[in-house]
Amino acid sequence: MAGLPLESILMLGYAVSLALIALLLELIARHVYRRSLALSTAGFTYHPDRDIWRCPEDQHLVPISSDPVRRTVLYRAPAAACNACPSKSACTDSSQGREIERSSLSELEHGMARFHRAVSLTLLVLASVILVVELVRTGGLYARIALGATLSLFCTLIQHLSAKLSGSVQRTQSP
Repeated sequence: MAGLPLESILMLGYAVSLALIALLLELIARHVYRRSLALSTAGFTYHPDRDIWRCPEDQHLVPISSDPVRRTVLYRAPAAACNACPSKSACTDSSQGREIERSSLSELEHGMARFHRAVSLTLLVLASVILVVELVRTGGLYARIALGATLSLFCTLIQHLSAKLSGSVQRTQSP
C-alpha cells in the first residue's frame, strides 16, 4: 500500500472494524433468536398443512385462540392426554395441557431485533462519518479511491439496514 498515507490506512481499518462489529452483532442477534425459538419448541414438530403441533408423545396441540393484533396463535394439547403422560414433568407443569404460542416474533424478541439492528446501523453510520472526514482530509488519489469505495459499500449497507429497520417499525405499528 505504497500510495496510501498511514492515517488513511488506520482510519480505513478502524471503519472496517466498526462495520465488522456491526455484522457480528447482526449474526449474533439472528443466532440468539433462532436458539430461543428452538428451545421453546424443542421436541415438538409443527405441521403447517394441518396447523397443529405434534409432541414427542404423539399428541396434537391444536389452535385454541389467536390474537390478530399481536399476530400470535396459542396451541394447546388436551389436558387429559398431558395429565396422563409419563413425560409430563419434563414438558409442562400445567394441568390444562402443554401450550405453545406461535408468532413471527414476540414483542420482546421483535424489540430486541430492532435494538440490535439500530446499534448495527449506528456503528455503520459512525464508520461512514470517519471515512467522509478522512476523504476530505486526504489528498492522495489511491487513498481517495479506497476510502470512496469503502464508503459506497457502507452506504449500501446503511440503506439495506435502514429499510429493514423501518419495515420492522411499520409492522409493529400497523394493526
